[in-house]
Amino acid sequence: MKIVAIIGARPQFIKHFPFELACRGKVELMTIHTGQHYDTNMSDVFFNQLKMTQPSYTLHIGSGAHGAQTGKMMIEIEKIVNDITPDGVVVYGDTNSTLAGALVASKLHIPLFHIEAGLRSFNKKMPEEVNRILTDHISDLLFVPSAIGVQNLKNEGVELGVSEVGDIMKDLVQYVIANDLLKSHRPNENDFFYTTIHRPYNTDGKERLKYILEALNQLRKKVVFSLHPRTRNLAHNYDLNLEDYTNIKFIEPQSYFSNLAYLQCSAGLITDSGGMQKEAYWLKKKCVTIRKETEWKETLNNSANILLFDDLSGLGKELQNVPVGWDKTLYGHGKSASEMVDKIIHFLK
Repeated sequence: MKIVAIIGARPQFIKHFPFELACRGKVELMTIHTGQHYDTNMSDVFFNQLKMTQPSYTLHIGSGAHGAQTGKMMIEIEKIVNDITPDGVVVYGDTNSTLAGALVASKLHIPLFHIEAGLRSFNKKMPEEVNRILTDHISDLLFVPSAIGVQNLKNEGVELGVSEVGDIMKDLVQYVIANDLLKSHRPNENDFFYTTIHRPYNTDGKERLKYILEALNQLRKKVVFSLHPRTRNLAHNYDLNLEDYTNIKFIEPQSYFSNLAYLQCSAGLITDSGGMQKEAYWLKKKCVTIRKETEWKETLNNSANILLFDDLSGLGKELQNVPVGWDKTLYGHGKSASEMVDKIIHFLK
């Protein structure tokens, strides 16, 4: 059996590694890297650190408007898929790379398998929400992290091919912790909050980004801010001098290991990332998500994760409210990838 996996953005590289390991000796796995994330710190470092197989094809699509970017990806993916005629196509998550791969597979009548299906923020202003809905409705197998995701799909009339298998990112976090792979990546800083902010509704406006930076700058602990290239460029375009925020240490985007190490050593996380909300939970770190909603609703239980958006004045107080208990079984037991591969094989037989 020959499977093609579509990857292109940082979260997908993380999800792809456990799937690649689970495929070894069972199916032939080929990868198409769209180049949606192309910065070295956002792409190459993940392959190098995790020792992942280099992509079979790299498209170098780069950034651009959503329609143009997705269209370019579809054109190139279709050429490759027609050439290699895979038995199935795997897509991860909710990026433009996800949707492009899903549409190509559907148009060519190739079985489509969606890893991390069923998530809903119920905010269609987020491009990710549109991508995940469309992908779910044309997928043959839908691998869902939790019961809430299964119910979301059922509410939309999608029940065939749905499997609750847990979260593939948990596979990797458990693998990293079990093998003590963070030891050489731990930061020198101590007693700090870790921060990543990159979503358009937090960055695509000078006053909004300035408000977030001011809120971070007023916290009682130091803030280490891993700055997405897009956020850095926007701050520059807005004439925001990052050196004015003396309580914030701005660092480059981190490799997977370094990012987890910063999170593990932190006093808490401030983010608008989806994946990092889960990673914070698994590492038992308080998380404040700078959004009005989250796809990962289970992380809100027991106030492990808190949503703040319009009013950030309570940011410091919320970070101090650390939950007492953590659910060790949240999003599965770290064996999602093997279960997915077995289900794909059974489907294709």
